Amino acid sequence: MDVDGPGVGGEETGTGAGGFALPRSRLANERLHALIPGGAHTYAKGDDQYPEHLAPVISHGRGAHVWDLDGNRYVEYGSGLRSVSLGHAHPRVLEAVRRELERGSNFVRPSVVEIEAAERFLATVPTAEMVKFAKNGSDVTTAAVRLARAVTGRARVAVCGDQPFFSVDDWFIATTPMSAGIPAATAELTVSFPYGDLAVTEQLLDRYRGEIACLILEPVGHTEPSPDARPHPGDESPAAGYLAGLRELADRHGCVLIFDEMITGLRWSEAGAQGLYGVVPDLSTFGKALGNGFAVSALAGRRELMEWGGLRHGGERVFLLSTTHGAETHSLAAAAAVQTTYVEEAITDQLHALGARLATGVRAAAAGAGVGDHLVVRGRASNLVFATLDEHGQPSQHYRTLFLRQLLAGGVLAPSFVVSSAIDDTDIDRTVDVVAQACAVYRKALDAGDPSPWLAGRPVKPVFRRSV
Repeated sequence: MDVDGPGVGGEETGTGAGGFALPRSRLANERLHALIPGGAHTYAKGDDQYPEHLAPVISHGRGAHVWDLDGNRYVEYGSGLRSVSLGHAHPRVLEAVRRELERGSNFVRPSVVEIEAAERFLATVPTAEMVKFAKNGSDVTTAAVRLARAVTGRARVAVCGDQPFFSVDDWFIATTPMSAGIPAATAELTVSFPYGDLAVTEQLLDRYRGEIACLILEPVGHTEPSPDARPHPGDESPAAGYLAGLRELADRHGCVLIFDEMITGLRWSEAGAQGLYGVVPDLSTFGKALGNGFAVSALAGRRELMEWGGLRHGGERVFLLSTTHGAETHSLAAAAAVQTTYVEEAITDQLHALGARLATGVRAAAAGAGVGDHLVVRGRASNLVFATLDEHGQPSQHYRTLFLRQLLAGGVLAPSFVVSSAIDDTDIDRTVDVVAQACAVYRKALDAGDPSPWLAGRPVKPVFRRSV
């Protein structure tokens, strides 16, 4: 960590990173909660996701590093909830955005930037035939569901129940513990299927024969580390034949197959998981890494379906996507620059190489401290998460809190171990050193059978929970 913040300390006294404090961030968090419900614009960024009074409020970032209001510098992982995969203030992205700054940002008719961004996207994701841009993932996943319902004339939606998130809209949030405010009739229209199990999925389709409009899933499973931190099938790649089998089921039952590529898009290959595994969905949705932090998402798919939202067909009109800011030129220019950079600089390969090096180092550090069975790194190298297990091998928010405290005090901001291409070998070496120190504390807590003395406050909490 840079100046103004202590390193890891206090292990022997049982206070964890007891000397580490963030007074300015703490005050800023109070201001955030007074002004913004939840204290953040995304629940996953809430201060309840971090140890008590140790939720940094960010001043600025560059490359793989961010600085908080207290002057501490961190190596940052999972940047922008996986959206900033090239690193903060990437020069090629900034150059593309600057070119548009003095040319206007939004107009009463489409701009040439919309053509260029669409051409760049469809050249990068050749499995799609048309694309429409929006601002966030929920916009486009909900548009995909609406389109599937219109095309099929069916009301039910089948979501992969093993995966954490698809949309802020009612059709999905109704399935979570935070379903307050959603009518029961809406909740009844969403059913779920397990990842990787074609037989159970077929049973679901048979049970609701002729009623299910679409199957929507992330093509690769990678559940978040909380509340259930155990490994899941499909954490790195789908079982042989699974996606092709799902494609066949969807065709046979007349369903639309939707791949949510918010996370897998660009990180698995430039064309997403569909480009890597060779199974083409009817519709797919992209976001996260697409804009390197600029707000842009995409709904893409077969022309036959996408044209239902257009003006050149003879059927009933579908209000597919109509967003004023979907045409905002700066974000579209950023998206085109990101995709060009990925292709020209082989960024996906870089992410895999960096992640593999980090995973090897973290696993070695955990094993060296005798906690290799308790701090578990999993997922594809380009999308690593970690599980924190207690002395009984069960997922533990208490041990996650302990671990996060030690990382923060060592200058590592890591709700996950998802790398950006701005991470370098020095950053990884530093991270592994901090992880080794954190694992030494982890071992002491395991030996004591109680991590509480190292928490200095309440444990971190899962995002989806019914009560505060």
